[in-house]
Amino acid sequence: MKKSHIATLLIFLVCIPATLIFGSRLSGRWYYATSTLVVMELLIPFFMAFEGRKPQARELVILAVLCALAVAARVAIPIPGLKAIFGVIMIAGIAFGPESGFLVGAVSALASNFFYSQGPYTPWQMMAYGAGGMLAGFLFYGRRLPRKPLVMGVFGFLGVLFFVGPLLDTCTVFLAPITINFKNVMAIYLAGFPVNFSQAVGTFLVLSLLGKPMLEKLERIKIKYGMLRGMEKSA
Repeated sequence: MKKSHIATLLIFLVCIPATLIFGSRLSGRWYYATSTLVVMELLIPFFMAFEGRKPQARELVILAVLCALAVAARVAIPIPGLKAIFGVIMIAGIAFGPESGFLVGAVSALASNFFYSQGPYTPWQMMAYGAGGMLAGFLFYGRRLPRKPLVMGVFGFLGVLFFVGPLLDTCTVFLAPITINFKNVMAIYLAGFPVNFSQAVGTFLVLSLLGKPMLEKLERIKIKYGMLRGMEKSA
């Protein structure tokens, strides 16, 4: 496994949870500092993936464009509970790897909350959204799983329903003014299931209908401009 992949897992499993716990103990608008720290932590495996070379500006621009598309997919779609943001984030992970998928997801969550308002939930959303891109990168980048519309759609549906959604519900467990016990925790996860299901349906539609054409365009851009070569060689 690549060093950047190991770093990504360590940051997801250790560093970010520790940052969230530490940040929650601060007073005031601690979530701004915590969100900044999360982005800084995610930059470590992202730059490690370039195998010692500096990323070119055009490589960063395409990821910035994907972040903008993800934000638009969350903000511009007027259907409550049916957002396309997870699909765009997962496409970033499929096209450019788990490090990029995680970074695009986290930055998209932070940026889109400037429209919805920031809060203590923001760092949790950054972790959950980024985790969706990370998982897609680990499973699809390097052609580990076939990039067929149905396969990507089913993955997106299950990934949001059983991975990203429960991570977001965990935020409620720790931030809601409740006594943490089995009954209350299960009530939160069950209450979140319908929302997670609708989000999963939206992700399925994005990946099954738009995933293949978007990936083809991104592949052409990568080949034409020789982008992210260091990441491709060791994938």
